[in-house]
Amino acid sequence: MTTPLLPGSVQNAAPGLSGFDTNTVLNATSASCFVNNGYAFCFRYLSRGHGQQPGDLSYTEAKTILESGLALGAVQHVSMPGWTPSASLGTEYGTNAAYNAASIGLPAGMNLWMDLEGIASGTSAQTVIAYSNAWYDAVFAAGYIPGIYVGANCILTGDQLYNSLKYQHYWKSLSQVPSIPVRGYQLVQSFSKDPVCGVSIDKDSTMTDQSGGTVLWLKMG
Repeated sequence: MTTPLLPGSVQNAAPGLSGFDTNTVLNATSASCFVNNGYAFCFRYLSRGHGQQPGDLSYTEAKTILESGLALGAVQHVSMPGWTPSASLGTEYGTNAAYNAASIGLPAGMNLWMDLEGIASGTSAQTVIAYSNAWYDAVFAAGYIPGIYVGANCILTGDQLYNSLKYQHYWKSLSQVPSIPVRGYQLVQSFSKDPVCGVSIDKDSTMTDQSGGTVLWLKMG
């Protein structure tokens, strides 16, 4: 059975909005609580394997999030720290990210985010570039717009992130990471000490980058 598309449309994120990312499944109560506390968007996870896993974003959860009034984004889980990328792995993970997104009703045209962090020390920049661009190609071929979450131990410099990768959408983690020349970031993460609405989160805020780019997410209304 084909999963129906989720309600809403792909929209450009307005600057200055507060939201969050979480590895916790939301329900109607928690999603509404976030809205009532001034949060405008939520990012949830896609699996690395072929098919969504328990605890990751589902059609039912995504529909609940959207119906609460939150905008929705999706980011793929990264491997455990110390992992080694390759071009073939980038193709595999990117293909799975797009498949999993489509399987839960996420429409083409929105961002899917690759989490680049925790790479094994000594990995060459060229290897990371090959992985990242292979992930981009697989996701883009499926009709989604790839984005990159820049985390700790991503190996690449700011110049490499901007000039050697194909991405136009950058998300800054709460770790110390390079600035992105020319373009800058569209999403910036910050630490949240205490659970909000009973959910452990990292906070995020939106901005329009220096090239006029924004996050592309799913939203009702």
